[in-house]
Amino acid sequence: MTETLLSLRGLTKAYPGVVANSNVSFDIGVGEIHALLGENGAGKSTLVKMIYGLVKPDSGTMVLRGKPFAPAEPRSARADGIAMVFQHFSLFDALNVAENIALGMETPPPMRDLARRIREVSEAYGLPLDPFRTVGDLSAGERQRVEIIRCLLQDPKLLIMDEPTSVLTPQEVQILFETLRKLSSEGTAILYISHKLEEIRSLCDHATVLRLGKNVGECVPRETSASEMAELMVGSALKTPQRAGRELGEVALDISGLSAASPSAFGTALKNVHLTVRKGEVLGIGGVAGNGQDELLGVLSGEILTAPDAVRLDGAPVGQMGPTARRKLGLLTAPEERLGHSAAPDMSLTENAMLTGSVRENLERNGFLKWGAAEDFARRIIEAFDVRTPGPDNAARSLSGGNLQKFVIGREVLQKPQVLVVNQPTWGVDASAASAIRQAILDLAAGGAAVVCISQDLDELMEISDRFAALNEGRLSTPRDAAGLTVEEIGLMMGGAHGMEVAHV
Repeated sequence: MTETLLSLRGLTKAYPGVVANSNVSFDIGVGEIHALLGENGAGKSTLVKMIYGLVKPDSGTMVLRGKPFAPAEPRSARADGIAMVFQHFSLFDALNVAENIALGMETPPPMRDLARRIREVSEAYGLPLDPFRTVGDLSAGERQRVEIIRCLLQDPKLLIMDEPTSVLTPQEVQILFETLRKLSSEGTAILYISHKLEEIRSLCDHATVLRLGKNVGECVPRETSASEMAELMVGSALKTPQRAGRELGEVALDISGLSAASPSAFGTALKNVHLTVRKGEVLGIGGVAGNGQDELLGVLSGEILTAPDAVRLDGAPVGQMGPTARRKLGLLTAPEERLGHSAAPDMSLTENAMLTGSVRENLERNGFLKWGAAEDFARRIIEAFDVRTPGPDNAARSLSGGNLQKFVIGREVLQKPQVLVVNQPTWGVDASAASAIRQAILDLAAGGAAVVCISQDLDELMEISDRFAALNEGRLSTPRDAAGLTVEEIGLMMGGAHGMEVAHV
């Protein structure tokens, strides 16, 4: 029997209109890699926030190494050996690695000593880092290394990781897993949150499953299939997306020889990008975060203007049109950043539905907003995409990340676009919701729309794409038929093996 490190008993936390956690109990052993599974809104984030001292439970107890544990703030949790790597990195682009790590320490040592420790620890765990590199110049995988090394310098007894592989290539995932297994062998426990069930089966010793805030089951991942775990999470059999046979139509979207600077000082310029997407087709674009995905979406949405002929919609030049004009013509987009770009955090879901749906859903007349129609549109999105929220009056920031993602994608899909460009459509979304979103994309294409899907989830791209291209350092590879591509080939293309995609064209 493994010695218990952390014991949770009866943890309960309620917010107005929703019980986030209800009587949750389980144990984490010393050196155990323990998965926390559940669909969006199941209560995973609230639970780990209680462990990390960000949220105070309404009732229940925690015991850490045999002693009562009730951290009043993250500082207290860190002092007791709890570390956390969040899904959204909290780093300053303009500072270097060592400066960012120092900001997260209570009493940082002199910079020279800290830099030496960063090199020692990062190399010992197979995550080499240059302490003096500017964070804005790092890839997404390297940024995650900064967050992990910052935690490891605290010598944690429990490391909490939230969706750690969402921004990594397959090769980087393997390096991360080797690091986590080494930590586990040295006695560090890991609480691992992920919607990628095959990763859970490969890595984790034990899994606790939450559904609607309650602990509904436990399993040994290596002895449980991904479909069985998914069924535990959602309470029913998981539906897999189905492709309908379809004929491809004429070219709907065309980019030819496009180069564009990034509006961000730490962004990636697009370099001589060519692509065409036909009606009824899904073009998948893979790439590690920070290789020009945001810039490509900005060029297509109209947030970054180009020469008129650089972007063509149904043969007509739209390069100098802004987002509203393009939406009117049927070119709709859903950016990666949910809060702040796709949705206004403090606005209600009705107001957020109005923001992008006013033209195509006829939500205004003579300069006046039709709030009743906007609320009806928001309700349709909530119902069609199973968005877990008390109602359309709730603020966007009140939703879990996955439920807000469902709302954002649903808002665009229900407007019946001629062309839909979406970046990370199922990022942080549970298996059931991801399946529903992918099916909605396939149904949209079956109805004659052209879809560009930018994603770091290779399984997703292979499931829905007709053709695939890789984006690396602002350059787009020549698209290839998705059928027959291996995940290893795609991972190398995403990592910048340019010769590889040329060899197979």
